[in-house]
Amino acid sequence: MDRKQTVMNLLDQAGPPARVPAAFFIHFDAAFRHGQAAVDRHLAYFEHTGMDVLKVQYEDRFPHRPEIQGPGDWAKLPVYGIDFYANQLQILQGIIAAAPDDALVLQTMYSPFMQASTTTGRDLLRRHIQQDAGAVAAGMERITQSMLAYVRECVRLGVDGFYASTQGGDHSMFAGAPALFERCVKPFDVIVMQEMDRSCDCNILHVCDFHGGYDDLAPFTGYPGHVVSLPGSVERDGSRWARESGRFARPLMGGLDRHGIIASGSPEEIAAAVTRVLEAAPDRFFLGADCTLPADVSWDRVRIAIDTAHAWR
Repeated sequence: MDRKQTVMNLLDQAGPPARVPAAFFIHFDAAFRHGQAAVDRHLAYFEHTGMDVLKVQYEDRFPHRPEIQGPGDWAKLPVYGIDFYANQLQILQGIIAAAPDDALVLQTMYSPFMQASTTTGRDLLRRHIQQDAGAVAAGMERITQSMLAYVRECVRLGVDGFYASTQGGDHSMFAGAPALFERCVKPFDVIVMQEMDRSCDCNILHVCDFHGGYDDLAPFTGYPGHVVSLPGSVERDGSRWARESGRFARPLMGGLDRHGIIASGSPEEIAAAVTRVLEAAPDRFFLGADCTLPADVSWDRVRIAIDTAHAWR
């Protein structure tokens, strides 16, 4: 069974597929974030690890805008044109052209809220939203407009789908004020992901816990996406994963702690950990980590985890 079919079987079948798909992601060094060097590094990692999706990292964040001092300044944010994404599009085009036939190519996308965070910094963004959510939403609309153009260009180039990462719903951002998440985060996430779903059959929603955990994942259950990548470890809280499987009613992805055994364990320990996760995970499951692995992780460790998942059934 080729790798693309492994993933599509997970999406198409109501029951457990014959082979568990698996993938783990890392950020490549700065030397591999532009041009042909980035293309070659992505392809080398994909082939070495044997993972089931070829995820293209997105490393060009929105630039810092020091002129945004108050909530009203967000309306002045420029709408970046397609030329702003030239490096990322060049990398994606090169990967699509060189990828093997069984590669399911997914473009990483950071949410409008995440791009807004790089525009001013997370703390200032939070203060502005707390002061005047409507004013900040005007800037979020401009960011979303730019990102929609990028999604459409990726589709035109032939991408198979997207890995859409979202933040802002964690308890460190708007604890006790869910209306702010509903006003300035979720609507713009959904607009971008709906555009992805209109054109692609394999989109992954990644609920990112880089800045903290979540009191409740219910706000994300209505998000688009064919697979949902969740924070946390199946080993630590298998009952939560069973509950979320029912709430999301889609295949779940993740299961391993990115800083745990896969980063430092022996081959035997990695294989044993993967087996424990798969024994506790929902039937429709995509093995991965709760976020990107440490950049210096051994690619051989990743291969062991993926081989164990592929052989499990």
